[in-house]
Order: sequence, then structure tokens, then C-alpha cells
Amino acid sequence: MKFADKNEEWLPLVNEQGDVIGKAPRSECHGANRLLHPVVHLHITDGHGGIFLQKRSRTKKLLPGKWDTAVGGHIGIGETPEEALHREAREELGIRQFTAQPLATYVWETERERELVYTFICREHDGIHIDNDEVEEGRFWTREEIRQGIETGDLTPNFIHEYQAFFA
Repeated sequence: MKFADKNEEWLPLVNEQGDVIGKAPRSECHGANRLLHPVVHLHITDGHGGIFLQKRSRTKKLLPGKWDTAVGGHIGIGETPEEALHREAREELGIRQFTAQPLATYVWETERERELVYTFICREHDGIHIDNDEVEEGRFWTREEIRQGIETGDLTPNFIHEYQAFFA
């Protein structure tokens, strides 16, 4: 095990039921160890069948420039999924007030990481105002645009999984 940079973010480690069982630096969670850590995802709908997607910054290490779930991020140490959801919505999309309902919790695994994903849906919010380095742009997509985005490879695999599980 390599030693973490003293400024590196530490994340809680959880079991598949969401119980915190330890902590580790972000690099260990996203490295070869693939330690299970919790994240939140928020899907925002417009009431007309549209789903808001954000375009990941081209400076991101993972899937730069791909269109992704409206809001997504790590749950911090000592943070509840709901607290993390509100923090991430504020940081990524400038949303301060919203109502969200849980959709599902599941384990997502890739070659790079293993996450316990708490997924929520939002139909009401106080407005989207993107002003950060993580998100290039965002907009509502129709079902047809999402289908085309799947075919062209413009969407993240995790968003595709959630779209097919919850919206298709």
C-alpha cells in the first residue's frame, strides 16, 4: 500500500449494506484495490420526459468530455447520503433548494473502482447555475437524444446503466 499525500481526500469505506467499516485515501479507492466507497447520484427531470445531463470537464481523469448524470460525487467521512447530495448539487449545479426521492442503492464496479451508489430523482429545484471547473455544460436531453448518445458513445457507462434501469 502506498502512502497517501497529506492533502489527499479520504473517503469512508463501506460494506454492501452501507455500514462504514473504515476509511482510505481516494487514490486507494480508485486504484487497483477498488475499495467499496459510497457515492450519490441525482437525476433531474423536467416533467416533460427530459433528463438533465452534465458534460464532464475535459480535465477530469475519468471519462473526460462525456455526458453524465446531473449530479454525482463522493460521500464524505461522517456525511449522510442526503447531506452529500445537497453539497454536490450546490457545488456542481448551483442548486440550493430541491426535493429528491431515493430511487435505488446498488454496487457499481469497473476496472478502476467499486462504489455503493445512492441514486435519487429530483423533479423540483430552485434553478441550475453552472459555475465550476468540473462541469463544462449541462442541458435537458430527450429520450431520443439519450438513445442517440448511447449509440455514439457520448454518455458515461454508469449513466447508461441507470437510465436503462430507471427510465427506459
